Amino acid sequence: MATNFFDFIGGDKGIWEVVSMDTLCGQSLDNVSNIDILQSSPTEENYGVWTLKGFTSNIRYAEKLEREQLNSVQSELGRPTATCAALIPIRKTEAWWIMAQDERRKIFETKSHHTQTGLKYLPAIARKLYHCRDIGQPFDFLTWFEYAPEASNAFEDLVISLRQTEEWLYVDREIDIRLIKA
Repeated sequence: MATNFFDFIGGDKGIWEVVSMDTLCGQSLDNVSNIDILQSSPTEENYGVWTLKGFTSNIRYAEKLEREQLNSVQSELGRPTATCAALIPIRKTEAWWIMAQDERRKIFETKSHHTQTGLKYLPAIARKLYHCRDIGQPFDFLTWFEYAPEASNAFEDLVISLRQTEEWLYVDREIDIRLIKA
């Protein structure tokens, strides 16, 4: 049975080796040397220091044209040349969540231009968003990116651009974990 639930397991084994782990705001996670990503299974025991659970879902803030633009240029995860990755767990403030969906959309796209910013870096940087808030996890989102080493500077530009937006004023916990394929 296919599942859209995934475990990001931080520990001493896994296919991704941790290069750096920086807490940008909020409580940190324990340092680990590796991260493994597995489809969740209720019968499997986790073997790591910590596990972050998330699930894939529909794109929630993008409008039809934006979704079509993303789908037309976005790369899939798992490309052989994408030996660099970043896991960036994020939690937003209660002030963000008490806003109506259209108010969040206005900040997300109209003011912060989140989708348009991301489009500039596709297809070099592949990405996937995992939702966590609805399943009682300590983060709202797990953002996963994969890219080739030659796209490292572009990835830095992407995260700097996003962190300078109004949307990021609503982030109260963020950890930036950089990885290479082990």
